[in-house]
Amino acid sequence: MVDTPEVIDDFIFKRPVVAIASKFEIVDVAAVKHNTELVEMLGLNSNFTFSRKVLRATIKLPHVGNTDCYVVHFKSKRAMIESDESTTSSAKTEPPSSEKNIIDTLKANVAGSWGSTIQRGSEATLLMIEMIARREATQQPMVLMGDFNNDLADGVLSHLLTNTLRFAPVFDVKTYLAKYCLNDAWQLFKTLKMSQFTAHNTQQNAGNADVQQSNAPAAPLLNRSPTHYYGTSSTVLDYILLSCEFDPSYDDSFYEVSDYHTCDRHLINPEYERDDLTTDHAVVSITLTLRS
Repeated sequence: MVDTPEVIDDFIFKRPVVAIASKFEIVDVAAVKHNTELVEMLGLNSNFTFSRKVLRATIKLPHVGNTDCYVVHFKSKRAMIESDESTTSSAKTEPPSSEKNIIDTLKANVAGSWGSTIQRGSEATLLMIEMIARREATQQPMVLMGDFNNDLADGVLSHLLTNTLRFAPVFDVKTYLAKYCLNDAWQLFKTLKMSQFTAHNTQQNAGNADVQQSNAPAAPLLNRSPTHYYGTSSTVLDYILLSCEFDPSYDDSFYEVSDYHTCDRHLINPEYERDDLTTDHAVVSITLTLRS
């Protein structure tokens, strides 16, 4: 860990922190520091900080060596501003009307939600800049994981998966860009499974030219499981992103994502004796297999 939660009473804590555990040697641990000049350029408050300190652990992994593993818990969607009756009521002594309360709450929710979005997007942006700089300096593989509190496809965090550049020479983009980009582990797993399915079918068909298309096995149905439930809605908020060393489409990669699993039993079928102290998110895990 690179931070300590705040103790409320005895074993009760608030302001949770991130952590990492590894069966492989952790050779270095640090809290990521953002670029203060960039904060100013982005028009953010000079006192800007990550809502939770970002942990970077350099872990010595087999075959690829030192790998920078980042653990995050980006700002939640909970509104940063709350309606305060003491500041929104009129100068008169009588309490505000029900309509006035609703209006004040609505305004606080709109402004507060946008404030949280700005914080979350800024955290992701500033972290990505530091990851790119670190990659340039060390050439070490990267893994980014944790609770993103947002859908990756949302524009707020979509820049974490940037893989194209406008106005840059095509050759240079193809040659250098992949080294500094991240890939969603789920997409890498899905692509691998589809390519294995296609290769298997091609091999079978080559051995039997009379195989009818209608008899061909259906493609595997791959749907990513949600990692968070709120009321009747569900979404994916937790991710593992990987650098090109774990992407088989990259010529010099070492590993492929051979399995992707979402542990959600404690959410969809909870048992108090077993799950009373579990997380309110599903746990994402992947298996990395050395490429043959």
